[in-house]
Amino acid sequence: MMRMKRIFAVVSAIVCAVSISGCGKLEDKAVNGDGGDTKKIAIIQLNDNGAFTDMREGFKEELIDKGIPVEFKEYNAQGDATTLQSYVQNAITEGVDLIATVATPATQAVVSAQTDIPNVFIAVSDPIKAEVLTSMEAPDKNATGTQNPIPVEKIFTTADTLTPGINTYGMIYTEAQPNSVSTCNAAKEYLTSAGKQFKEKTVANSAEVQQAIDILLSECDAIFVPNDATIQDAMPILVEAANAAKKPVYGSSAVMPVSGALAAVAISDREIGKISAGMAIEILNGKTPAQVPAIAVEATVTTVNKAAADVLGIQIPDSLGAEIVGQ
Repeated sequence: MMRMKRIFAVVSAIVCAVSISGCGKLEDKAVNGDGGDTKKIAIIQLNDNGAFTDMREGFKEELIDKGIPVEFKEYNAQGDATTLQSYVQNAITEGVDLIATVATPATQAVVSAQTDIPNVFIAVSDPIKAEVLTSMEAPDKNATGTQNPIPVEKIFTTADTLTPGINTYGMIYTEAQPNSVSTCNAAKEYLTSAGKQFKEKTVANSAEVQQAIDILLSECDAIFVPNDATIQDAMPILVEAANAAKKPVYGSSAVMPVSGALAAVAISDREIGKISAGMAIEILNGKTPAQVPAIAVEATVTTVNKAAADVLGIQIPDSLGAEIVGQ
């Protein structure tokens, strides 16, 4: 009988493990806790890339470093909006203590669910336009977190330093992503004020990037990529085409130069995750999201890809103070 019980326990464990991997959950991991006072935090994202990974890991590290007993339940919808909605409902049904969301789509999904579970978001570019709150100072939809406003002026002045003489920029983005639209609108406004031209192409998915970028490269001197998860997924395709055309790519996330873009001016993705975690700790200690103002995190990191610079015949000036990748 004891042998049968042991066999049943092993089979049950295997079934449980298969069920978890099948639903797309990254992991359930308890840290710093013995189960009694452990807080359950669901981390939800539509998809993943290097930037989102750093944000998520920074968030988790800060909670662990601060000694918070916590069990993380991580969900990655692999780019599927229906799956994302399902994961939000899973987290609500499980009754977690807090939901952390990475970027705009996941945050919108949680806010739309109108749950009583507090939401702390990581790196939503324009929380007000995305309608996840109506005031940065007094969040009103049971959600608060960090904003990563894209420093379009800094990006284009960096471009003027690295590649002077560019007159026409091509922009490629996903029209369904409010953060991308907002960033490109800001870029258009700046370029117009600077007397420069721009062309734009929108895509519905990463499979459409190749055709769109080929058209833009035939019409423009350089490419600007907003903080767009769909385009980030297709960065290898975009960068290969741009390098072949000997035209620079400028990005708005620090991970984009790592993926081959020439340069970006952006936040530290891991740091913005840590800042969001600090806000989560305040809520876990008794505050409501309305009592924790949302924070706009300033972009301070200039990153340049040396391999891309070499392809384009560009010398990286020391005065730029850039972090160099791709060496």
